[in-house]
Amino acid sequence: MIRKSAALVLAVPLVLSAAGLGACSVKGEGGTRYRIRAEYGEGKLTAEMTVSAENTSRTELSELKFQLWANAYRAGAKYSPVSELFSRSAYYGGESYGGMTIRALSGAESFSVGGEDDNILTVVLPSPIGPGESAEITLSYDVELAKINHRLGVTAHTVNLANFYPALCYLAEDGFREYVYASGGDPFVSAPADYDVTLTIPENVTLATGFVADELADEDASDGKRTYHVCAEGVRDIAFVLGENFRTVSEKVGKTEVVYYYFADETPEETLRAAADSLRYFSEAFCAYPHARYALAETDFVYGGMEYPALSMISSDLPARETAPVTVHETAHQWWYGIVGSNQFECAWQDEGLAEYSAALFFEEHPAYGISYSDFVNASEQSYRAFFSVYSQVNGEADTSMNRPLTAYSGDYEYRNIAYDKGVILFDRVRDVAGKERFLRALGRYADTYAGKMASPEELISCFTRTGSNVAALFDSFLSGKCVI
Repeated sequence: MIRKSAALVLAVPLVLSAAGLGACSVKGEGGTRYRIRAEYGEGKLTAEMTVSAENTSRTELSELKFQLWANAYRAGAKYSPVSELFSRSAYYGGESYGGMTIRALSGAESFSVGGEDDNILTVVLPSPIGPGESAEITLSYDVELAKINHRLGVTAHTVNLANFYPALCYLAEDGFREYVYASGGDPFVSAPADYDVTLTIPENVTLATGFVADELADEDASDGKRTYHVCAEGVRDIAFVLGENFRTVSEKVGKTEVVYYYFADETPEETLRAAADSLRYFSEAFCAYPHARYALAETDFVYGGMEYPALSMISSDLPARETAPVTVHETAHQWWYGIVGSNQFECAWQDEGLAEYSAALFFEEHPAYGISYSDFVNASEQSYRAFFSVYSQVNGEADTSMNRPLTAYSGDYEYRNIAYDKGVILFDRVRDVAGKERFLRALGRYADTYAGKMASPEELISCFTRTGSNVAALFDSFLSGKCVI
């Protein structure tokens, strides 16, 4: 799930260097457009959405499929959004449930909700669409928000609006892919799309967003409400955080405004500095950040943090020593997830391990943060070796393979150590073999080549081998679980 860098308590140093490769275009694959008009109030979101979906596959489509991520929060869900280990801290007021209801749908022959866990909306089209053709549907729906410190929910101090709409399932060359929610890891797999969102919220609430939000003064909203219009092009998702007591600090990084919405952080300038410094560094090391804004929002969140395009959620419960590592990790996700997509459900290490290692690169070049590269990597090695020892003793052996679905992990502990810690160790070893200069050149190639696309593990590896680095066997030994650390 979202077991982000919060677990990285020790000083974490990181790399740096390298020349940036210019701006990355994130338009990429797909021609999906979402137009959402929604209103939030008292724990409920009421919305209407029009979707224009392009068939980017190589096969004819007679139906469209959408992920209903909000249904993971309903009573009786097979796949809970939070593990039993973190359930008490997530459900701060006791058990609470939510879910999504589709009220009406037009532009289709029929529709149904099913899938493995009532997580898939299937829309039967009036007539099939061939490759390159598009279909448009309009639906109205309601979302009940659980009282939970999570991606989607009414938290103790804020409201997190993420995964609040039916999201088109990832469309591969041979058709749609369906995924279930996973309490460990981020199960979201999506191509870039364009978003046009009109959101009405209580007037005493501040809207935290990574995109420009224009207030619509002439909207026919009743007293006590405000309506905002937000547009975002070529992004994999869109999310918001609402807060009654938000204050802000901001800083300019090149042409990008970095803004931090906070309510309890006692050192907001330091959190902002970590975000601004890392955004600047990654823009130079990988490719230029593509948006005019980058926002962080302090919110009640059961894990350390969570990334969305141009927006990172930072947990209000973080110890001071973990705030910078988590902030840098989430900022790295603007590249490894936001710009370059990968299958987070099947190969979580590809974005989590790389984001975590990118944090190490950052700290290596910014010693003022008091985190060294060697300390960062050593902390991951110590954690991983402890995990391997425990699991080997308890189970007789430990499965250390890295290419596996989120549902194949036994829990948060195994997921954290394989996707994050072993991921850090893998990229550290690759850097040892390739050398720092070629390593950074490979990451720049990766960002430039696959911006706006979905990259497979093989395509990531090819970016290293194309620089002349003989690391294919090293990757294989780690990913297959053959290597001994």
